[in-house]
Amino acid sequence: MADFDLDINLPDFQVAVLDESRTRPVVVDFWAPWCGPCKSLKPILEKLAAEYGGKFRLAKVNADDNQALSQQYGVRGIPAVKAFVNGEMVDEFSGALPEAEVRAFLDRLIPGPADELRAQAAVARAAGDPGAALQLLADASRLSPDDVGIRLDAAEIMLDLREAEEAQRLIGNVADDADPRVPHLKARLQFLGAAGADEMALQARIAADANDLEARLALAKLAIAGQRYEDGMEQLLEIVRRDRGFQDDVGRTTLLTVFDLLGGGELVSRYRRLLASVLN
Repeated sequence: MADFDLDINLPDFQVAVLDESRTRPVVVDFWAPWCGPCKSLKPILEKLAAEYGGKFRLAKVNADDNQALSQQYGVRGIPAVKAFVNGEMVDEFSGALPEAEVRAFLDRLIPGPADELRAQAAVARAAGDPGAALQLLADASRLSPDDVGIRLDAAEIMLDLREAEEAQRLIGNVADDADPRVPHLKARLQFLGAAGADEMALQARIAADANDLEARLALAKLAIAGQRYEDGMEQLLEIVRRDRGFQDDVGRTTLLTVFDLLGGGELVSRYRRLLASVLN
């Protein structure tokens, strides 16, 4: 039997489905020998698994023999088809669909050329080559011009490079609910646009005068725009320590904005405690 078309049971599920789904989509077909619709769906899935040549794995589970798996994944009727990507179930359907609809289901799961370019861009960005990443994203955008994710990937890099105008062009008209990253990126853009100064010059000003709170505020905003949140929050906390009245308590109010931006976590909890200590 081919690697992309397997019969599996409970002991195989972790490796054959969950682990394998981290490298390619895995489609699990819950079926039973007595099920009439299963007999029409199963050949379609097997045909497409062979046609797609390993772009996804088909894992067939006899629901009668694997009732624990069926219960775990909410199988209430068969055939039930569930798709896994990166160890998580991401899509499903039940009943015997025609081949065209099954093919459409698979095509939503399988990365296309633009998705592959996005993945390559992420590798280039992680390797410290933003220029190569942006070129790959530009190529991906030509293949899929309406893909919001590609625009946001490019906007993230532009924000890293402090290219506020280009980042604004990329995300300015994207709705906040289009992607979970949008509000976060717009907040970063706001901080970057508000800073508008050279980091080394700001550091020099603070070295010359520790009470230069305007420089501290601008430096904090630059750090936050660059996702160096702890550096930024430390500057804001120092403003609160030195002068609560500076720009209408801007140190405290900006810290609260950063807390909202990050949403929680150990860093936020620590700086909430530090802020409370300074205020009290």
